[in-house]
Amino acid sequence: LVSGGMDSLVTASIANIENEMAFLHLNYGQRTEERELKAFNDIADFYGVKKRLVVDVRYLKEIGGSALTDERIEVPTQPPSIPP
Repeated sequence: LVSGGMDSLVTASIANIENEMAFLHLNYGQRTEERELKAFNDIADFYGVKKRLVVDVRYLKEIGGSALTDERIEVPTQPPSIPP
């Protein structure tokens, strides 16, 4: 599962040492989808990954909102408070 972020890049680098890789990317309606998909493809190109699958699961955002998918919800800048 490759989002295109730093964790994906590091994991791909390690996995590439001894494995033939296949990449899976989920589009769940995230606000950053365009950048994530570009990074997904850039990483796959760099490592020569031929097996790639992009799955559209945007219907999942109908379950409930998140700052990741809903522009009406402000992105939190502080970590959530920890209950006592």
